[in-house]
Amino acid sequence: MSTPQRYIAHFDLDSFFVSVEVINDPSLKGKAVIVGGSRERGVVSTCSYEARKFGVHSAMPMKTAMKLCPHAILVRGTRGEYSRFSRWVTDIIAAKAPLFEKASIDEFYIDLTGMDKFFDPYQWTIDLRAEIIDKTKLPISFGLATNKMIAKIATDEAKPNGYLFVQPGMEKEFLAPLPVSKFSGVGEHTFQSLKAMGIHTINDLSNTPVAVLEKKLGKYGADLWKKSQGIHTGEVHSYHEAKSISSENTFEENSADTAFLLQELVRMTEKVAYELRKDEKLTGCIAVKIRYPDFETTSRQTSIDYTLRDDELIPVAIDLFHKLYRKGKPVRLLGVRLSELTNHAVQASLFDDAEKKNNLYKAIDDVKNKFGKTSLQKARTVRAKKK
Repeated sequence: MSTPQRYIAHFDLDSFFVSVEVINDPSLKGKAVIVGGSRERGVVSTCSYEARKFGVHSAMPMKTAMKLCPHAILVRGTRGEYSRFSRWVTDIIAAKAPLFEKASIDEFYIDLTGMDKFFDPYQWTIDLRAEIIDKTKLPISFGLATNKMIAKIATDEAKPNGYLFVQPGMEKEFLAPLPVSKFSGVGEHTFQSLKAMGIHTINDLSNTPVAVLEKKLGKYGADLWKKSQGIHTGEVHSYHEAKSISSENTFEENSADTAFLLQELVRMTEKVAYELRKDEKLTGCIAVKIRYPDFETTSRQTSIDYTLRDDELIPVAIDLFHKLYRKGKPVRLLGVRLSELTNHAVQASLFDDAEKKNNLYKAIDDVKNKFGKTSLQKARTVRAKKK
């Protein structure tokens, strides 16, 4: 059986902090904006493209930035807003992508390998970008390629607010004219060493014998040569939201058996509720996710009164499932996620018959802690398994 062609998309929100500030204050649009510390202290977090034209860049001391661009508008930044917009984009991607990695607050990798059997990965990525822009109004660029390294460099080349597809087999041709500094890890010292060897472009690098590079740069020389050939084997690591608890199950065989699907949903909801209590948290939002055999993925969530109880979470999960599920259609994956987590003690007053029920769940969890998570289960879950 032949290995499926790899397709990796890299998404990057352009000048993310500035873009959020412009959405919240449209008067900043088209102006030189710097997000960072004071005029005298701190460093530049990010800046608008108008400020970059004057040589301002991220991590530059604010003092230097203000000398280069004295007319820049300085914004201190609103961290809560950046988190909100980042979470918004993450949720849009999570609802559609089969496998994705959140590399930073404004950067994502999506693994679309094997999806070309069902749709055009390039068009799918274009459509996802359009949805993100339409819903959030944030500018976002992407690169699509056969590996993470090429995809990230393609994104850089597509900016601002554009996209680029490096087709399979075109990796070396794409890299060839670019400066060697495009590779991450090529700092000023390495750059100068390569320049002294007459190596300016990635094409120069790829035509240099490995032995020569190793002699000058050690093991890193061999690594750079490999990169210059367009080779990169880094995997996309599945993303788990730090402020959520989730459980998913990809079935060995697709199933349209509603009783079985509901049994799995109850089992997973019990599981995440147990994790919630173990972390001493309450949840204010629950989501159900369904993926069909053609990789079409849908999810639905609802806000709830803060809780940690199975008997309050399970009915909501079942209701979301019925609203979401296309009856009779086989399901490939089912998932449930709890988010908007808060500390247990903070919301204790929200419970009506708190003490009695909390003692009951404590007793249940004590058994699970001692004998394993599956030692106590809902009767419907056990009955369904025995059928």
